[in-house]
Formats: sequence, C-alpha cells, structure tokens
Amino acid sequence: MDARVLVLNKDYQPLSVCSVHRSIKLLFLDKAEMLHDYPERKLRTVSEDYDYPSVIRLRRYINIPYNKIVLSRHNIMKRDAKTCQYCGSSHNLTIDHVLPKSRGGKDTWENLVTACDRCNVEKGNRTPDEADMPLGRKPFRPIHITFLQSLIGSVAEDWKPYLYM
Repeated sequence: MDARVLVLNKDYQPLSVCSVHRSIKLLFLDKAEMLHDYPERKLRTVSEDYDYPSVIRLRRYINIPYNKIVLSRHNIMKRDAKTCQYCGSSHNLTIDHVLPKSRGGKDTWENLVTACDRCNVEKGNRTPDEADMPLGRKPFRPIHITFLQSLIGSVAEDWKPYLYM
C-alpha cells in the first residue's frame, strides 16, 4: 500500500493527499466515497477483493481557511517547473512580466512567468503576441495542492481534472 490518494472536499475541491491505509479507513467508516481507483490493483482479504483507491471525496464539507500561496520568485519558478515558458530552457532563469510593467502590468500570478535571460531580452518591452513568442502555458494562480506534486512526484492521470491540470 505505497500509493497516495487524493482527498477531495464535498465540493470536489482538493484538500490533501493521504495514504491508501488512511483512505480505506475513511471509506469503511462511510466518511468518504471512492471516485477513482487503480484498476490494475486490488486490496485482498481472506474473503473479499476491494478496489484500490486513487481519488476519494469526503461526504461532509470540511471548512478550511483559504491557503493562499505567497507570490514570490521561488514560487513562480516552482509553478513553472523551473523552465522558460517561451523556449523551455532551464538555464539562466529570471522572471518576466507578460504585460510589461511600463505598460501597466502588475505583479500578479497571472502576469508573471519564468523566462530565460535570452527570451526575456528578446521579448523586451512587448507582449508575447507582439514579440511573436507564444507562452508554453498560460500563467495561473496555483492552489496549495499543486505544490504537493514536488513532494510526491508525478501526478496520476485521475487526479488531473481535480487539480486543474
């Protein structure tokens, strides 16, 4: 039981990641329902076979104060997987304003991306469209659960719709 299970709140918002052992307890106590399983795996007892959970949803809503992720250089690089959002390079990285500050661009999650020095200079004081340099991925405000990916490794395909990926 080495896999991880995504735990969703009653409203399908991601809450956390737990062990299979913990998720089985929640399922048997009827505190959660299984949304996705690992079809190639089964939990076996002497008399029964059970599905191996991948995503579960709690039956009761848990009110958790909003976990706001601080806008910082480190967190922007982490969100963008330490790669240039224009060319995909991972060398000499810096932060770029999609809409330049001189043209009214703000320091927000939706306006800041990771860029290599070369692309940042080439783009200059222009938007990506004006510079003919399309973004590899549109910048977004991350949720706390997406940063867990770096702790647990890759994300299962079943999780992606719930993590907005």
